[in-house]
Amino acid sequence: MSAVRVGRFRWWHIDRVMPIEADLFGAEQWSPAMFWNELANGHHYLVATDAAGELLGYAGLAVAPPDEAWVQNIAVRRDAQRRGVGRLLLEALLAEAARRGARSTLLEVAADNAPAQRLYATYGFEPIGVRRGYYQPSNVDALVMRRTED
Repeated sequence: MSAVRVGRFRWWHIDRVMPIEADLFGAEQWSPAMFWNELANGHHYLVATDAAGELLGYAGLAVAPPDEAWVQNIAVRRDAQRRGVGRLLLEALLAEAARRGARSTLLEVAADNAPAQRLYATYGFEPIGVRRGYYQPSNVDALVMRRTED
């Protein structure tokens, strides 16, 4: 894969992320309004693009002062998965969380998404709880994971 660039997610990216949302998350996908709301609330969102400017993935982070951050989402287009794009996005979110003074970063991941759980574990995230039936309409549980800075 050619060089991947990580940059700021802007409003004009919303239409470009919607097909990825639909493909990866189906009935549980976010709506354009949800992305607009995240951007309007000043949350830190990024896109990953290839050398030709094609959108490969996106990710978001919400910081809750004084020292907590939540990974809102990380999504990578199916044909770009397992090439380090998700890793780059996660590293960029963690760097932003640290820059903003977060001592604890949390996320929710589908209990049946073992590849994502393994990725998060390599970055020091540990399971701390389960949200039963969190993802709707599939009723899949969410595993809550946390990474704490020393």
